[in-house]
Amino acid sequence: MIKIDQKTCTTKDGDTIMVLTPEGRLDITTAWQFRLKLQECISKHTSHVVVNLSKVNFIDSSGLTSLIAGMRDADKFKGSFRICNIHPEAKLVFEVTMMDTVFEIFETEEQVLQTTPKKQFL
Repeated sequence: MIKIDQKTCTTKDGDTIMVLTPEGRLDITTAWQFRLKLQECISKHTSHVVVNLSKVNFIDSSGLTSLIAGMRDADKFKGSFRICNIHPEAKLVFEVTMMDTVFEIFETEEQVLQTTPKKQFL
């Protein structure tokens, strides 16, 4: 079971953004739960999603797959999918797999929320 905090923010342009902050490991045992949460947020609430990874100290290929699937879902709904605060221990996985070039990544949650969501096209 993975703990996922969520909060809703509104940008100065009036866009609703859902910020999800999973905690612990995003791996083969928890990625499917996170994937379901992403699907629910995008289909029922808003297509603009920010994933704050500050509390995820380990991520494997299953975790990356759930993030890619979330980005594709946001794209289907003409939304945006951004990542912020990647935990130092998980950052290497993004760099080695070159996923840091695929995702729109920000250093802090404040930075990402001050930026107008860009539409994703993957």
